[in-house]
Amino acid sequence: MRRYLIILLALAAVACSTTGKYKSLPEVKAWDKDIRAFERTDSSTGYPAEAVLFAGSSSIRIWNTLEKDMAPYQVIQRGYGGAKLSDFAVYADRIFSPHQCRAIVIFIANDITGNADDKTPEEVAKLFRSVLKTIRSNHRETPVFWIEVTPTPLRWKAWPEIQKANNLIRNICETSGNTYFIKTADAFLDGSGNPESSFFLSDRLHLTPKGYELWTKIIKKELTVVVPVPMP
Repeated sequence: MRRYLIILLALAAVACSTTGKYKSLPEVKAWDKDIRAFERTDSSTGYPAEAVLFAGSSSIRIWNTLEKDMAPYQVIQRGYGGAKLSDFAVYADRIFSPHQCRAIVIFIANDITGNADDKTPEEVAKLFRSVLKTIRSNHRETPVFWIEVTPTPLRWKAWPEIQKANNLIRNICETSGNTYFIKTADAFLDGSGNPESSFFLSDRLHLTPKGYELWTKIIKKELTVVVPVPMP
């Protein structure tokens, strides 16, 4: 028991050291209203313990066909605006701890965008570790899936740095128990090695229905390898 307490305290210290520099930032605090909205929904809605929790940034939030696409899996949808891993590192406990679930699937793609205030790939990987540690405090054995950040036309100039972050997170997933990296990048490139425009809306960032159809196929295939499809 004492050893377990020491481990928990150590994990808490790591999480605090990672999130401390972010939790007081206005850009992070601004998302508190969205997290409170999740909490209000959680308090008034009953979710099945066998649901799959999808969380992340706007590509998760605006996935209007998520429930249909993931059937027969039941889903919980927790995406918000321009979410970053620095937000999730602060809010992860409030997002994930209220739920029992069969699996957790995460997609967050706004920490490296080609702007001057981008995080380094190493910072992104460190934040992912923090989020994962927080998840594991309540979901020790739940499969956790990270969806590879997609190459998009809008952020193509930042792709080398994004791919470095992808690779670092992939290494973390491959060396962490019950944690999985879902590769998607190659499927979204055309024959010339550039982002396939038909998969993206006019904003050159978010997915078209065709893009979501491809995403669904990839994600569902990886999910079913680890999480058995529910019986009808």
